[in-house]
Amino acid sequence: MNLKELSETLGLSQTTVSRALNGYPEVNEGTRVRVQAAAVKHGYRPNSRAKGLATGRSMVIGHVIPSSSRHEMVNPIFGDFVAGAVRKYAEYGYDMMFTNVEDTSIEDAYRSLFQRGAVDGVVLQGPKVREPRIEVLNRMGVPFIVHGRSTGVEVPYDWIDVNNKSSFQRATRFLTDLGHRRIALINGLEDMDFAQRRRAGYLEALREVKVTPDPELMRSAEMTEVYGHHETRDMLRLNDPPTAILTSSMISAVGVRRALHEAGLEMGKDVSVIAHDDDLSYLKNGQDVPIFTATRSSVRQAGEMAAEMLIDRIKSPNDPVKTRLLEAELVVGGSTGPAPNRL
Repeated sequence: MNLKELSETLGLSQTTVSRALNGYPEVNEGTRVRVQAAAVKHGYRPNSRAKGLATGRSMVIGHVIPSSSRHEMVNPIFGDFVAGAVRKYAEYGYDMMFTNVEDTSIEDAYRSLFQRGAVDGVVLQGPKVREPRIEVLNRMGVPFIVHGRSTGVEVPYDWIDVNNKSSFQRATRFLTDLGHRRIALINGLEDMDFAQRRRAGYLEALREVKVTPDPELMRSAEMTEVYGHHETRDMLRLNDPPTAILTSSMISAVGVRRALHEAGLEMGKDVSVIAHDDDLSYLKNGQDVPIFTATRSSVRQAGEMAAEMLIDRIKSPNDPVKTRLLEAELVVGGSTGPAPNRL
């Protein structure tokens, strides 16, 4: 069914039906609900090209990937975020475009996208502690949203983020309440804002129990399984190895578990482990009983929310800045237990 046929079925003009489907405020709520119900019933989907011509928009959201971040394209966390965002784009009749640019030409790439009318807005992922892309987009005055935050950027901007500091503070407290004092942190790259915040939460919880942080127990790198394995293996060789390990990724936690197994240690008994769980679609934390105790926050859900916030910004560019801070839940699994007695 096309727009004309849907309009005839409803006894409304094509303009009214189009405006009802696109959320224009001048269409009353009763009409909007009736039109949307009819569209669902008859399987009507607006043509994005026609919609773009009618609204003067491209109906495309851009994801610009700097060359230094190309590994994110195969990162499952990136993939799940995009999967959530795409679901919401489709709901509003938007398509998505990826483009890759050199780090030295990011501003030119953004300007080209908007000047050519290729995109209506962009999503910025993986912000660093001092993220220059935010200031570039703010200066351009274009619609964008950040998945995460940047501590070093003072200008206002739309963002959605998980409360990384409080989640890692809570996870570390959980371990200290179990009697652990030799707690290791296997973190992400600490020029990334999320990793800095997680480290801050970890350190704050150690200060609460008057534990002096040990630099040998704090590691930082890209969050791979091999990284989790190697860092755990190395820390287990210390004269005073950790009794607990807090890791910034389920992917790294799998490497931690492998290293413990190779060392003949039992996870949850000899060494406790807590991971951050992005609730990845292909890497689930067990079924009925979680394998890892984890701080959990769905990155796919964050993708959906970010997409909706960006589309709202495109529709209402002069609205006040909007931010959303998500709280992670602490899920207790089989990977944690009381600190072992060491003679």
